[in-house]
Parts: sequence; structure tokens; C-alpha cells
Amino acid sequence: MVVIGLGRFGGSLAQELTRHGSEVLVLDNRPHLVQQFSDAVTHAAVADTTDPEALRQLDVPGFRRAVVAIGDDLEASILTTSLLSDLGISCIWAKATNRQHGRILERVGAHYVVLPEHDMGERVAHLVTGRMLDYIQVEDDYAIVKTRAPNITVDQPLNGSRVRSKYGVTVVGIKRPGEGFTHATQDTVPHHGDILIVSGRSHEVERFADLT
Repeated sequence: MVVIGLGRFGGSLAQELTRHGSEVLVLDNRPHLVQQFSDAVTHAAVADTTDPEALRQLDVPGFRRAVVAIGDDLEASILTTSLLSDLGISCIWAKATNRQHGRILERVGAHYVVLPEHDMGERVAHLVTGRMLDYIQVEDDYAIVKTRAPNITVDQPLNGSRVRSKYGVTVVGIKRPGEGFTHATQDTVPHHGDILIVSGRSHEVERFADLT
């Protein structure tokens, strides 16, 4: 895995990947940051990633996956993503600062675009209302949430409360106080204090969480 850009996002990502056993090459044009992370990752090098020859010398084409985590230099972000695509990297993730930046990154070769600040802001906005314990947007209109079991589900099997047919959501997991999460089935009976993992369309899981 190649991680390009050692800001807060790139640095944290590189360290986490290394902790999970991945071989990680980090690249940045700022020597002090490369030095800072040199002992925390597999390989670290100072490089101008807008220079195709520099990428070849570092054997970047030999990696299947790359993350462009450059956030403060749009031109470098776009050029680097384009070069990685030209070099045949099969899976390119790129950080975008806004949706327009993200669309450009997709056009020049990014397979996946992430907007960390936007995504975190959206997630926190759902959590501060108090209705949800966690919220993950999977696609533009699909989400997974962790929420307390609403009264309409308590002390009866999930198929009896007609959660799926009435609210359009699926309860995929359940956690009872003092226990770990387990898979939920249509015969699962939630009780007061249980935590549910629910999936479905964003507006439907939000409506379901409003019942708590």
C-alpha cells in the first residue's frame, strides 16, 4: 500500500494500516514529516509525487493500492492521482476537500473518493440529536445505525413488530446489556435496554431511530 501525503488523515491512516500488518510506503515532499513517520511505517521517502520518474524510482507501480491523502494542494492531489492511474495502479483512493474536488479526482482516475471532514460532520450531526448511538453512511441513500430498541419492538419477535414491512429497515444485530453483539433474526425478541444495529435507506433508518 502506498500512502501519499502525511497530514493528519494520511499519517493516521498509514499508522493504522501498519498496525494491521500491511506493508506501507509513505511519500511526502516535506522531509520533517517523513522523518517523523519513518519509524512508524514500513518505508518512508521524501518525493515529489507529481514527478512520474520519482514514482517509478520508488517502485510505486509495483503496488496494487494507493491512497492520495494530499489535502492542502489541489493541483498536487489531482496530478498525483492522474499519474497513479497512468502507472496502472488498480485501486486508487483519494481524499477530497469538497465534492467538486472529488468529481475531478474521479475523472482523472480515482476509484474511490473520501471526504473525511464532510463525512465526519454528517455523522456527528446525526449523533448529537441523541436519537442514534452511531451512524455510518454506506452509500448516498443507504445507512447503518446503532440505536436503542424502540418501544414498538420490545418484548415481541421482530417479525411480530413488522419492522421490515412497516418501516423499511432490517435489524441485523442486537446487543443485550453486559453481552456482545449477535446476529438478529426474525425470531429475535428485543427487550428494554437492548441496542440494535439497523440498516436501510437513510430516511427510513432515521425515522426508525426517531421512535426511541
